[in-house]
Amino acid sequence: MKNSRRSFIRNGFGSALATVVLPAVHISNTNEIAIQPKPRIKLSISSYSYWHFKGEKFPIEKVIDEAAKLGVEGIDILHRQMNGTDTKYINELKRRAYNNGIAFTCLSIHQGFVTPDKKEWQKNIDNTKEWIELSAKMGVPCMRLNSGRWGTTASFDELMKNRGIEPILPGYTEDDGFKWCIEAIQQCIPTAEQHGVVLALENHWGLCSTPEGMLRIKKAIDSPWLGLLMDTGNFLENPYSKLEKIAPQAVFVQAKTYYGGGEWYTLDLDYDRIISILNNVNYHGYLSLEYEGKENAATAVPKSIAMLRKATKE
Repeated sequence: MKNSRRSFIRNGFGSALATVVLPAVHISNTNEIAIQPKPRIKLSISSYSYWHFKGEKFPIEKVIDEAAKLGVEGIDILHRQMNGTDTKYINELKRRAYNNGIAFTCLSIHQGFVTPDKKEWQKNIDNTKEWIELSAKMGVPCMRLNSGRWGTTASFDELMKNRGIEPILPGYTEDDGFKWCIEAIQQCIPTAEQHGVVLALENHWGLCSTPEGMLRIKKAIDSPWLGLLMDTGNFLENPYSKLEKIAPQAVFVQAKTYYGGGEWYTLDLDYDRIISILNNVNYHGYLSLEYEGKENAATAVPKSIAMLRKATKE
């Protein structure tokens, strides 16, 4: 009986081990084992997916509930969708998220540093610092930054008709815009470091409409507290080669989908290819759905998450 039991344990245990997939390891000359984990992309949902600045706001509380139903790991929050910044409201959001097993992955704010108006420029810096502090209070480890744009196009709808391109403010140059933006972000970095919030500069029109523009700013600000936010839908032409350029610096990724046709435009994005780009740079962060289609979010968001799960093989 004892021999039989030992044989069963030995054979069963060995068979079980044979089915376990272990991460790759490297044995160094000092006999230390360095684990080299495979890229692991975690899914999140942007609150913007449920509200495109039209009609009644979709509450953040309901975004938390929907994310929990879909089994994703987090949500990223559009600040204009929040119902306030008071402590009671923030704490209620945190409690609801914790009880549902949902992390706050990023906070997206709007600001612009491309202006010769010193008062307006400083106002945007001060506002950004305040939101960095609020991010920390909310327990959000990452905050989206915009470079800002020239403001020579009357409306966002008009900007989108022009494929995100607008004239430079008369009397100034593109170099002026980069100087203002870089100096502004440099002023925000100490606050980000103090509060433990990573700043993520998005390819969100303006100076950051191109990989070269994004990387110019990042190179000028050599800080681990500034990274890039890759929005998969904001490079309208030749997106994959451009996404490849910014992927090594990406600290957060927002994934656009357009069921029912896009609000402003529609891109046919190959997410198998995009995930391959992220895997190639060993990206371990969040992939946050930013649904921007006309189909009702109640049906389009679950379809989008199912598609991203398949692409990430989660």
